[in-house]
Amino acid sequence: MAIQPAPDIRALHDRIVRESAFVDQLLAQAGQVVVGQRNMIERLLIGLVTGGHVLLEGVPGLAKTLTVKTLADCLALSFKRIQFTPDLLPADLVGTQIYQPQQQSFTVKRGPVFANLSPFLVLATENPIEHEGTYPLPEAQVDRFMLKVKVTYPARAEEREIMDRVAGRELPQLTAVVGADDLMRAQQVVSEIYVDPKVRDYIVSVVFATREPAQAGLPELAGLIEYGASPRATIYLNLAARAHAFLRHRGFVTPEDVKTIAYDVLRHRVSLTYEAEAENLTAEKIVQRVLEKIEVP
Repeated sequence: MAIQPAPDIRALHDRIVRESAFVDQLLAQAGQVVVGQRNMIERLLIGLVTGGHVLLEGVPGLAKTLTVKTLADCLALSFKRIQFTPDLLPADLVGTQIYQPQQQSFTVKRGPVFANLSPFLVLATENPIEHEGTYPLPEAQVDRFMLKVKVTYPARAEEREIMDRVAGRELPQLTAVVGADDLMRAQQVVSEIYVDPKVRDYIVSVVFATREPAQAGLPELAGLIEYGASPRATIYLNLAARAHAFLRHRGFVTPEDVKTIAYDVLRHRVSLTYEAEAENLTAEKIVQRVLEKIEVP
């Protein structure tokens, strides 16, 4: 006979199903504008329900900015865009005071950073093939992003659909399906998703393997990793795994949730040595080796 779940687990499951209902609606809305790119959209949603900022990296033309704009259209919240150019000044972000001669007083003109502070989310885009005006961020600043998502080319069928969909027609007007109250409730329920102690230990083991690879049974990586992942990686990997389970309408985290989101949490937190670069190794390959080595509970 099947074991019935404890009442609190059942209640949590019911809350997850209820509070995550907007996910499917939002994905359906976004799909009217963005073809494919399900991975990118889900990572943006993970940032949305956890309050973690997301960095999107990909060559021009992969709908990074369009996807961010589409997500904003699905939210009943304010949205502003900032173009980071070499001549950007602090006042361009936070705003400035303007003197009004008629009233003989100053008024504040708020900058674009004042765009819905509850909740507040930063989504940044960059491309890896150009530096003028898109200078790479210092490692310490990149570490503040919860996720760094690599945006790839669409599949062949998706590209054909993009061509057919865009040619000669305007993009549809989307309906906002999520408001501030919905997000606040979602963020609360995400923090309550159950993570088994063995899964928590697994998360710590994965992060520590990037710092002490030899002790994790990966001595071949010892000379390839200059700096391992910071404690932020442990925090964000735990939180992002909860959010990944939330998107699947689940009230508990599995090791697969951790493995799926690990690349986005760790790729910008593992610094490689010159020897690794000479061998054409990437942070993703290092993370892959770690995930293959660390035993799954």
